Amino acid sequence: MKYRTLFLLLVLGTTAGFSALNWDAFITPTTLSLGVADVEAPIGVIMLGVVTFLTAYFLVFVIYVQGAALFDSRRHAQELQANRELADKAEASRFTELRSFITTELQQLGRQRENTESSASSDSVMLARLDRIEKEVLAAVEQSGNSLAATLGEIEDRLERGERGQTVRSESRV
Repeated sequence: MKYRTLFLLLVLGTTAGFSALNWDAFITPTTLSLGVADVEAPIGVIMLGVVTFLTAYFLVFVIYVQGAALFDSRRHAQELQANRELADKAEASRFTELRSFITTELQQLGRQRENTESSASSDSVMLARLDRIEKEVLAAVEQSGNSLAATLGEIEDRLERGERGQTVRSESRV
């Protein structure tokens, strides 16, 4: 258990023990002023009832705050999963577009090769062009992967900071 919880239990136990030891004084009726009238009632029992009511109220409040934090965490996790799926689909479509682009370029190169004479210079030009395209494709794939990883890392970091912040805020209210 945390120190705050132990301290709270110690205070409640001390209050219960003090009440039990001084029960005769707690139930002794005294004159209480309500502003418009005077009433004979045991002030100790009234104060004990107030403490019990406040304890129950704060317990319900803590349960509410923890439940709200849990629901928010679940909603954020679902949003994160949806964003991951969307990013995966976008990445897959990029690869499909890349494949179709490379196929088109290779078909054009094949047609150019058939239309022109086979010479060493045209081969070297095509190889240089293929090398350039390959480098551009690899750079685009790497940049896309880095961008996706950075975005997902940022989202996860925000979720972790949000959960820790909510936990700290809810504990500090107790």
